[in-house]
Amino acid sequence: MKNLHFSEAELAERRARTCAELRARGLDGILLFRQESMYWLTGYDTFGYVHFQAMVLTTDGRTMLLTRSADLRQARYTSTVEDIRIWVDGADANPAYALEEALADIGLFGTALGVEYEAYGLTAAKGKALDWELQGFCKLEDASDLVSRLRLIKSPAEIAYVRKAAELADAAWEAAKTETRAGAFEGDILAAMHAAIFKAGGDDPANEFIIGSGTGPKSGAMLCRYFSGRRTLQASDQLTLEFAGTWRHYHACMMRTIRVGPPPARQLQLWDAAREALLACEAALKPGAAIGDVFEAHARSLDAKGLSRYRLNACGYSLGTTFAPNWMDWPMLYRGNPVIAAPGMVFFIHMIVFDDEEGLAATLGRTSLVTEAGSEPLSKADLELTVR
Repeated sequence: MKNLHFSEAELAERRARTCAELRARGLDGILLFRQESMYWLTGYDTFGYVHFQAMVLTTDGRTMLLTRSADLRQARYTSTVEDIRIWVDGADANPAYALEEALADIGLFGTALGVEYEAYGLTAAKGKALDWELQGFCKLEDASDLVSRLRLIKSPAEIAYVRKAAELADAAWEAAKTETRAGAFEGDILAAMHAAIFKAGGDDPANEFIIGSGTGPKSGAMLCRYFSGRRTLQASDQLTLEFAGTWRHYHACMMRTIRVGPPPARQLQLWDAAREALLACEAALKPGAAIGDVFEAHARSLDAKGLSRYRLNACGYSLGTTFAPNWMDWPMLYRGNPVIAAPGMVFFIHMIVFDDEEGLAATLGRTSLVTEAGSEPLSKADLELTVR
């Protein structure tokens, strides 16, 4: 019994659309190195992509996986792939050559193949080895964007998973609010958030939850990346959180600032500005509009409040099925991005405002689904500043 999270019919339809796009680009197949692509096309679920691993999809719909012995059973259990080949670990192992032999065996000599060069699993060293081994064997063309573009619009089954992920994000948020108070340890807050997700059957997120606290310009609350080291909240404090509910590798993100103790008037001003900007961005995220328009709404709203030097140069990104080390998906919300929004797309929109002089944070974000009518926020949490 296979452990597939989508019907075999849906997976087959995804592969058929991918094959059609390959033919449109004049390619005979594609070498997949992005774990997201492998999962989306076949259900294959692993973190074995940290080693050399390649999946082949040909225009006639054949799939073949080259991986290590540790992932043989993983592939059998979680994917539709039947042709699984193993390269053998060793001091002189050359998996790129093993791939060449496998490609020859399935008749791909002299063909034109796309390659997912932009993949965490294909390091620069592995990419150079791949190019070296396949020179003269076939023509390679960068097709890093091919499957990512197809994944951008979610199917009804995928949307159901995103909605479930949003429920888990809300549960994590409620757990965080319950645990946050003066004297609370950040580690306990993180533990409660993860527990809420895991107890509901959710997954590990594709990157760490962001958590930081403290007051002043050089505090952890003024950072929007994870860093190691936990602290205890003081009587007057602030906590920055960015996190995701994850269901079957589909993510729904949230971002919040929690104030411990009475908030300064300046922080309330920042929060009001962030909330107004978020709502403006959600209004701009609609079918037929360039997603760069969402960033423009972000910039106009915050700049009008004199906050241009405190905001970022991007205000969010697409979400979908992603694997470590990053839950951000393509494309990103930045100035001039020409990608056109369409129903079925999912975006995390975040307002990150850091007043460096005052050392005050106002971070607010949630995940929205693009529908025929516009954007639909998937979180049920309100947009008020939480004070503990």
